[in-house]
Amino acid sequence: MKVFVCATCTPDGNFVDVLRQGMRGYHVESIDCMSGCTRAQTVAFRSPGKVAYLFGDVTEADLPELRNFARLYQASDDGTFADARVLGDLRTKAIARIPG
Repeated sequence: MKVFVCATCTPDGNFVDVLRQGMRGYHVESIDCMSGCTRAQTVAFRSPGKVAYLFGDVTEADLPELRNFARLYQASDDGTFADARVLGDLRTKAIARIPG
């Protein structure tokens, strides 16, 4: 699983460092614009054969829920969830769910 962080949202690269520190054990990668500019800061989760997710308006305060999402996503067979409530407040920050 990879966690992508938009570098355009925070050109100084600070947020990718925040996520790398806060999500140790996961591959966190900086990537150019993910076109979520109206809801910056954007973060995406992608794993081969699974649905991908793009979240916006993400802040450092979301780290516990991002870690929880990563754990649930990694454990799922296809990246989908029967009940979105397991995503906590991240469900209101979802921009897209992209088929795998």
